[in-house]
Amino acid sequence: MKSGLRSGHTVTPKAAASMTRSDSTLLDRSSLAAELHALAPGRDKSALRSAVLAHLKQVLREGRASAEAQLIADGLGSACARTLSALQDEVIGAIYTVAIRHIYPAENPTAAERMALVAVGGYGRGMLAPGSDIDLLFVLPYKQTPWGESVVEFVLYMLWDLGLKVGHATRNLDECIRLSRSDMTIRTSILEARYLWGDEGLFNDLTRRFDTEVVKGTGPEFIAAKLAERDERHRRQGASRYLVEPNVKEGKGGLRDLHTLFWIAKYFYHVGTGDALVEAGLFSRSELALFRKAEDFLWSVRCHLHFLTGRPEERLFFDVQREMAVRLGYTSHPGLKDVERFMKHYFLVAKDVGDLTMIFCAGLEEENAKPAPLLNRFFNFGSRRRHRKITGSSDFIVEHDRINMADPDVFRRDPVNLIRIFHLADKNNLAFHPDAMKQVTRSLKLIDGKLRDDPEANRLFLELLASRNQPETVIRRMNEAGVLGRFVPDFGKVVAMMQFNMYHHYTVDEHLIRSVGVLAEIDAGGRSEEHPLADLVMPTIQDRTALYVAMFLHDVAKGRPEDHSIAGARAARKLGPRLGLTPAQTETVAWLIEHHLLMSMTAQSRDLGDRKTIQDFAAVVQSLERLKMLLVLTIADITAVGPGVWNGWKGQLLRTLYYETEPLLTGGHSQVSRDQRVGAAKAELIDALKDWPQADLDAYRDRHYPAYWLRVDLPRKIAHASLIRNADRSGQTLATAVSTHAFEAITEITVLAPDHPRLLSMIAGACTAAGGNIVDAQIFTTTDGLAIDTIFIAREFDTDEEEMTRALKVGSLIEQALSGTVALPEAIAKKAKPRAKIKAFTVETRILLDNSWSNQFTAIEASGLDRPGLLYDLTRSLSDLNLNIASAHVVTFGERAVDVFYVTDLTGRKVMNANREASIRRRLRQAFEGAPPVDKTPARKAG
Repeated sequence: MKSGLRSGHTVTPKAAASMTRSDSTLLDRSSLAAELHALAPGRDKSALRSAVLAHLKQVLREGRASAEAQLIADGLGSACARTLSALQDEVIGAIYTVAIRHIYPAENPTAAERMALVAVGGYGRGMLAPGSDIDLLFVLPYKQTPWGESVVEFVLYMLWDLGLKVGHATRNLDECIRLSRSDMTIRTSILEARYLWGDEGLFNDLTRRFDTEVVKGTGPEFIAAKLAERDERHRRQGASRYLVEPNVKEGKGGLRDLHTLFWIAKYFYHVGTGDALVEAGLFSRSELALFRKAEDFLWSVRCHLHFLTGRPEERLFFDVQREMAVRLGYTSHPGLKDVERFMKHYFLVAKDVGDLTMIFCAGLEEENAKPAPLLNRFFNFGSRRRHRKITGSSDFIVEHDRINMADPDVFRRDPVNLIRIFHLADKNNLAFHPDAMKQVTRSLKLIDGKLRDDPEANRLFLELLASRNQPETVIRRMNEAGVLGRFVPDFGKVVAMMQFNMYHHYTVDEHLIRSVGVLAEIDAGGRSEEHPLADLVMPTIQDRTALYVAMFLHDVAKGRPEDHSIAGARAARKLGPRLGLTPAQTETVAWLIEHHLLMSMTAQSRDLGDRKTIQDFAAVVQSLERLKMLLVLTIADITAVGPGVWNGWKGQLLRTLYYETEPLLTGGHSQVSRDQRVGAAKAELIDALKDWPQADLDAYRDRHYPAYWLRVDLPRKIAHASLIRNADRSGQTLATAVSTHAFEAITEITVLAPDHPRLLSMIAGACTAAGGNIVDAQIFTTTDGLAIDTIFIAREFDTDEEEMTRALKVGSLIEQALSGTVALPEAIAKKAKPRAKIKAFTVETRILLDNSWSNQFTAIEASGLDRPGLLYDLTRSLSDLNLNIASAHVVTFGERAVDVFYVTDLTGRKVMNANREASIRRRLRQAFEGAPPVDKTPARKAG
């Protein structure tokens, strides 16, 4: 026998009818209740209870193990859920039987001493996940009796002692009906009521009265409540079905959405099977098959997830996705990991659930059950429908402010209408009628090579993409209907594709659509406060259309084995002429896609105070128009990654890079000599410090090296001068100053201290111990041996008062660390525990040394798996290697850290020796592994 359960048990007829496996383990069993009955002779009630409990624990343990093994073998999630429910039915029935026969037998039961055990809610559907709650309703004919109270208590305590989570209620018939009328949650749970054990007549009375006294005449009320409940649930879960850590049960496109459809169907159409949905005209046979396929997949994922985690976990967190992919049998393909293929399948199923919801709601409207959109609820669906024509089109009409087909054959007659309907909806600001969208999804086969090459179809699509209305909304509907991926096959390849990392919050297609939305908002002036430079630049861009196409396609080659920027540019060169772009426009789009990461990476990980950085960037960009377009595209791209990814500090870096590059592209002051620029910077500061005595000004002017004068802005020069002057007057050589920058979302901490080779490392360690996340650092040495290091940490609090309090604590800890009153290794160890999610990822460690990025420094780019304390270990290793750090730039992309250091050797020269480079790579790799070398004593860093 395949079962891991004991033989000799039977199953209730209702449970057996719900099962689909011909080889189900439970069908091989005789009565569990009879087996427990055999334990009774010779035992008192207490001993019998203990024996029954031990036996049932073994039954549950073996039954669940068998169900999990079968799930892994056949992958049938719905069957697994039904098997677990049937197993639970038998256990509850056996407990109830022991209670009424051996523990609390009623010799001459009265009419009141009757009871029906009823499964409600999810358990009532006859499907359970391994960690699901057991929802029970104890139905009484009248008020509770001592006998009934004792039986209920025995059953519940036995279930609790078995380790089960039980949701329960004990009510008489009148209470069930009264509460169902007033509470929609209770009404829904009883809607799915299923008889288990006890007095079946009571259960029949409940269902009869529920149908006649609660359900009858309240269909629209129930539907409106369930759809509102669904919308609120979606809002709580994040609104999008394309979140990369989805909730399998509650998320958009999850099991609860399918349950909602079935609740409505059962309540309004009085159907209990999928076939009845077809008979009611709500689904076609193929759509019913899709419903069942989606349901089985989601149940499979949910059951695997519970088995894997050992708890009722409903969210597919990163740390379980890879193992889930393995359990479900996915393998890696070129360009896509096994986990990415699994999650793509998940999101495609979630999309199918959305399609089914749309089709179902269209049927409800035909039955006048679902209210019309908010603006139109004053209309009476029973009266003649209000139609009007759309200017310039005879194929579409407006029906209650929603675009609909003039007749059912509009798409078959002219497939261009599959694009035109979206263009007209955008142009006329119309929502979509469910009937039209249902017909669109059923006409996708009409989108072929001929339609893709049709000039009119491409013109309409291009106008829609660059619309000045709200292209994001319409393009998302176009994607959800399946039109977008078929019309633009390159886009179709990234539909539902996720990237297995902590940086991206959405699937690739959702990110691309959101980025178009952000661009449209910038274009309309709706993000001027958040992106002031983009707001100024956007109106001056000469070719909006090329920018929108580049935005739409910039990540379209994700998931391919080669670099997605290069592959995406190649795809754009093929697609541009088809869309109707000129050769010049096509080349602009291809260039923007190929370099869409350039500005972001340069701004965040290069030294913007180094002239070579600006010159190299300008040499790639070459024109002011490209610079403008690249700036806006970069801002929209970062903003659309997900909530909290964009911040003011990134905006400030991009603005700095833009303003530094602009003069080089317009023939500005780029030819001014270095000495002239140093002199001008000194004069500017002297002019700002007019209240200083002349002798102090002359002395201060000589305290900084040229690099300081060129790379620090005037406000910081003034603040540094005040800090140094106050320290001089008080005879201190160690001081800190803090300032908050709300718009940039960073806090600045300046440290004045005697120069020391480990200074930056100690500052980084103190920040780690204090919970501060360093995003950038400027490092300078004065001519008299002091270091003035400025670090920028990510802002944590909304108010300046709270943030200033926090910053002062960080500054104080830095001072304690530098003065030796705090032991950094111990303080860091308390904070440097890897985040749980980080453990799910493997990131290749890469150490790059490049002498072409700067005329003065060697640039070291160290990238790999991020962790608390990493910057401390990297900077300590660089000090051990006798390298002087001139600047540090810290970037994180989810779990991946990219830290760039500009360094010289002890003589102030670049690192040019191959053996030395190999040693640096080896030691920094060790730092990523959390094993920095033993301290050495390098010389101090140079100015």
